[in-house]
Amino acid sequence: MIVIPVKEGENVERALKRFKRKFEKTGVIKELRSRQAFEKPSVIRRAEIKKAIYIQSLQREDD
Repeated sequence: MIVIPVKEGENVERALKRFKRKFEKTGVIKELRSRQAFEKPSVIRRAEIKKAIYIQSLQREDD
């Protein structure tokens, strides 16, 4: 359960924004969407490799 302490005098929109950010980090929505349809393990592995290659190329550009 996500708990967001709201400080006195704090704007409700700001607290809601903090809640949304915390909720996004949990990955619940991402997992829910991935479970809507079956994805073969080979496809998942291929996507992970593709993502790793992309991240590695970004890191090389920084160096």
